[in-house]
Amino acid sequence: MSIAICVTLAPALASAATFTGEIMDEACADDGGHVAMFKKMGTKDPKTCTLACVKAGSKYVLFESGKNYYKLDDQKKPEAFAGRKVQVTGTLNKSTRTIHVTEIKAAS
Repeated sequence: MSIAICVTLAPALASAATFTGEIMDEACADDGGHVAMFKKMGTKDPKTCTLACVKAGSKYVLFESGKNYYKLDDQKKPEAFAGRKVQVTGTLNKSTRTIHVTEIKAAS
């Protein structure tokens, strides 16, 4: 029983970490960036691309590089940072690769 309690409480005991990357949409992150969508949309603006893809049903993610990205549990805070480099503070659920967002700020 004590093992079950520890497993249940483990996520709550995780410490916050800071992750750096670009607020992007999951569809573009799956492609490794905005290039394919830029061609379809006729734009080179990451913000416009991200907002359009989210409006079409994609979700905000934190994109690091290549095809490495994290899902974000809060889908409201990222909107203000669409297409920008940021620092996201929160706790990471490693099994789902989802960050429980506590703060997002522009990267320096």
